Amino acid sequence: MKRGIGGLMKQAQQMQEQMAKAQSELGNMRVQGESGGGMVKIEMNGRHEVNKVSLDPAMMDDVEMLEDLVTAAFNDAVNKVAKNSEEQMAGMTAGLNLPPGMKLPF
Repeated sequence: MKRGIGGLMKQAQQMQEQMAKAQSELGNMRVQGESGGGMVKIEMNGRHEVNKVSLDPAMMDDVEMLEDLVTAAFNDAVNKVAKNSEEQMAGMTAGLNLPPGMKLPF
């Protein structure tokens, strides 16, 4: 029984190290959300921090539409970060036998 617990503890420690590495990599990840056929672009990192916003000058006359396009581009970037994070975490946890419904991080 001790050997099983020791192995589990070692696996948990390795998992913790992998999680720290993955979080660091996700923070360095860059995604670009777009809307309006590329008229509005938002660059975001894996920590959901916006690094850059690019607006087509033609959009400056219609503030209401510009606001909608910025919102859509931001949401596109957030969804891309979430998808990339999910994919990376799935690869890390592939070898674990977690109970159904249990997700990481806890």
